[in-house]
Amino acid sequence: MSKTGKHLFLSFMLSSALSCAPFALADQSGDAARLEAIQLLLERDNQAALKQLKEFYSTLPADVDYQLRIDTLFELSHAYGDAGDTAQSDASVAQIKDLAQRRNDLETLALLSIADAYTLRDSGKMQAAIAKLDEIARVLKTTKRVEYAIRLEIAYTGLYLSASKFDQALAHNLAALRLTDQLTQHRTLSKIRRLDSLASMYFTMQNPEKSLVVVSEALALTSQVNSPRISANLRQTQAMALAELKRYPEALVAYERSLQSSRDANLPRLEALTLSNIADLYLRTHNFVKAEQVARQALKKATDINDEPAIYNAKANIGFALGGQFKINQAMEYLNPVLAHSREMGDKADIEATVGEIGRMLERAKLYREALEYTREQQKLSDEVFRADRAKTVATLQEQFDADQRQKQIELLARENQIKDADLKNGRLQQIITLLGATVTIFVGIFIYMLYRKVKQTNAKLEEVNQQLEFHSVRDPLTGLHNRRSFLELMKTRGDNIENDRRESDGSNPDCLMILDIDHFKHINDTWGHAAGDAVLVEVAKRLRSAVRDSDQTMRWGGEEFLIYSPRTRPTQLTPMVERVLRSIGSTPVVVGSHTIPVTVSAGYISLPFSGVSEQQCNWEKAMQFADMALYLGKVNGRNRAYGLISLLQPAEVVLPVLDQDFSAAIKNDMVEVVIVHGPKAETLK
Repeated sequence: MSKTGKHLFLSFMLSSALSCAPFALADQSGDAARLEAIQLLLERDNQAALKQLKEFYSTLPADVDYQLRIDTLFELSHAYGDAGDTAQSDASVAQIKDLAQRRNDLETLALLSIADAYTLRDSGKMQAAIAKLDEIARVLKTTKRVEYAIRLEIAYTGLYLSASKFDQALAHNLAALRLTDQLTQHRTLSKIRRLDSLASMYFTMQNPEKSLVVVSEALALTSQVNSPRISANLRQTQAMALAELKRYPEALVAYERSLQSSRDANLPRLEALTLSNIADLYLRTHNFVKAEQVARQALKKATDINDEPAIYNAKANIGFALGGQFKINQAMEYLNPVLAHSREMGDKADIEATVGEIGRMLERAKLYREALEYTREQQKLSDEVFRADRAKTVATLQEQFDADQRQKQIELLARENQIKDADLKNGRLQQIITLLGATVTIFVGIFIYMLYRKVKQTNAKLEEVNQQLEFHSVRDPLTGLHNRRSFLELMKTRGDNIENDRRESDGSNPDCLMILDIDHFKHINDTWGHAAGDAVLVEVAKRLRSAVRDSDQTMRWGGEEFLIYSPRTRPTQLTPMVERVLRSIGSTPVVVGSHTIPVTVSAGYISLPFSGVSEQQCNWEKAMQFADMALYLGKVNGRNRAYGLISLLQPAEVVLPVLDQDFSAAIKNDMVEVVIVHGPKAETLK
């Protein structure tokens, strides 16, 4: 799917919610009725509707109803966006904002500011983005504009999806669907749109089967409306779900239906997108000649409307289609501008994906030297993306931790107030005890004892909850292993105690870091499903725990990656430990239900301190980087093996910079001693 910016969010998402809005006007035979007719035409022919909208807006009198003018501008923004004219779409939104400010229309201004929440989300400030929507919700709390309430629910859905909080996203999506029942106009059309959004959400949640069920429900309602536009969107969603299930012939039929509907409705942007998706489908099925033909059609359509993301998407598809035909020089004529554009945009994840695909294309063409250059760049970018993701994850964890701490402080203050209140009550009880004598003293004593017992029980429960929170903050919820945060805390403590530890040791028993990655894990998920993938992660974690010492710490580093930290490991024990780990994972397949799944891992390991080098020169983060490079070398050279960095063969000041810049060159030039440990033979994953 093409990337969308802020202007597309406003012109498409907002106006799509408003295109089914009722108009609170008495004269339905006048301007409001004409606008409603144009709205219906938008569903059938965007170009014809856009022409009528421009004529209609130009003839509106200066004293026309404010809401009618606002609704017309929203429809213009929507129509301009679908026609590929983003400048005019933005201009229409700017007019809406100007009118709303002069009218002091707080609800419309609040609706427009949803874009600010998405900007906060895109800059990594998810909590602030949700807070922004909560602020907008307070303004729209009593709104009578049902379509505005629907739009707010859609925005919540989008933010929670971005945060992978699927339960909350689903709740808001269903709330938007329920609100369509309150609309007085275009109710069925709005319901179909919300079902399409729900189907897309299930697809994002990697549940294509459920996505297809919802699409079928929406398609059953299309007979009640005349909307090639919505049919095109539904078929697009249907095709993506079918492709994800590898039902490629059915997916192609759905894409072709979407293409025809987008042409019927004069939607050039959707037409260009659909053509690109069809080309991608042909690439996945290795029909490179057909992929090239369709991608060139997509490029022409995208160029006609000057849709820059669609243009580069089409060029990439043409390049890879030519590469599949071994026309490498022609392929690079298209791929080089795509790569240059990605570099200009600074999207490292996008650059890494493109570079990796080019490397694989060159490898298939047996251009190994050229492929190696792209593979090295991909390795470097992967490391940078990993570091950025790690920093972002740490920041998110810190933000959540701070929020938890603030909540605990609030709870503790509340409990302190309760105790103070209890003390005051006890003081008054003492006065009563003095006056009433010994009998009352006994009853009051019983009461105080029961109160003390209750407070004690409450404190015990609070302590238990705090212990559970502390446990889950450092444990991976799926495997029960320590998580990345616990390792960072361990390294911080280790750094504080390095000098003391070294004074007590002769340095012959260094620590060991070993990073592992499950081979072909994506294939496991794609073949046996994500539930099987989770079962494999749990079993691998169990086998790792059984393969190492009690003093060793095993962690889930992220995704399918694990980390073993083995303190004070004698060099003679290191290789047997690595062999034991590889054997424990790969010697026996993982049984999940009726499926027998072969599982192996690749690994990289290193001692710390490394080869007598001080940790000021090679700290644990640098050692992790080298171990990760060794892991990657194992992946490249056949998987199911571990590469271990044993010692430096030349001075550290010479070798370390080379290792950092060109890991393979350091090994090739005999600058570092490397040991390769092979895992047990296992069934090869295709």
